[in-house]
Amino acid sequence: MSIYILGIESSCDDTSAAVLKDRQILSNVIANQDIHKSYGGVVPELASRAHQQNIIPVVEVALQKAKIRKNQLDGIAFTRGPGLLGSLLVGTSFAKAFALGLNIPIIEVDHLKAHILAHFVEVSPDRPHPEFPFLCLTVSGGHTQIVKVNAPSDMEILGKTIDDAAGEAFDKAAKIMGLPYPGGPEIDKLAKSGNPKAYPFPEPKIQGLNYSFSGLKTAFLYFLRDQLKLDDAFIEKNKADIAASIQDTIIRVLLSKLRRAVRETGITEVAIAGGVSANSGLREQLLMMAEKERWKVYLPGLQFTTDNAAMIAITGYFKYLNKDFASQDIAPYAKSGFR
Repeated sequence: MSIYILGIESSCDDTSAAVLKDRQILSNVIANQDIHKSYGGVVPELASRAHQQNIIPVVEVALQKAKIRKNQLDGIAFTRGPGLLGSLLVGTSFAKAFALGLNIPIIEVDHLKAHILAHFVEVSPDRPHPEFPFLCLTVSGGHTQIVKVNAPSDMEILGKTIDDAAGEAFDKAAKIMGLPYPGGPEIDKLAKSGNPKAYPFPEPKIQGLNYSFSGLKTAFLYFLRDQLKLDDAFIEKNKADIAASIQDTIIRVLLSKLRRAVRETGITEVAIAGGVSANSGLREQLLMMAEKERWKVYLPGLQFTTDNAAMIAITGYFKYLNKDFASQDIAPYAKSGFR
């Protein structure tokens, strides 16, 4: 008999609900919050208020699109963390109340693990998914990790950022350049017409498989400050080359560590996940490296790179199979216990 899981994602500023029938996606609805653009970043209080307004209609639309009734659901999976506590509380509270009313279990999900397991959502029967064990480079605005995935319930972090995440470096570079929020996609757009070798930036030298991006952000800031002293129109005149150069540096840092992880583990099944996995430059360079190194690479569908409930639902599905349910007294967490 098929298992129907409702997934709820509310870790930041997107309210999302999805329905899965086993691993098959039936719906994946996302309500964005445009209000944050005028502030240049997410305002936590405004985000949690918007979640309160959006969550009921989003869930309703997800059930309608999936063409199922609420009493057909077998379980409700929700993002427990990491994320903004106010936003997480909205999703957690709704999941608890809805599940209690339906007398079905709730399943708590770690947001970072869900990004990785999004590769197993069945969009089409012929879409391949990674074979265990595989390595996953998880890259977002808040996290950068290389994870060894032995099974859906068995993941090991081999390397992580010791300070800032790669996505934060993209967004900070965009902000310094005066680009609109969110800045990462703007950098990606400009980089397509720029010279990635125009301006060399220092690559952090960190031991092992860990990352660091705080020094690169500082170097980028000082570089532009010095150039603007010579020409106050420097950024405007060279936007594409600046964007291409900083993007190329970040990608080279990411992939050099990933290549080292592959060589140390001998695992050639490689995936990427997280918001920055949508970056076209990262995708292109990863595919080129994979061809050279003879890796088998898995790129997530673009709809699964941003925060979405389908990834929460698939993680919930795997946990449901193991009867790994949460209790009604469970609380959200701001920082991941997945370390």
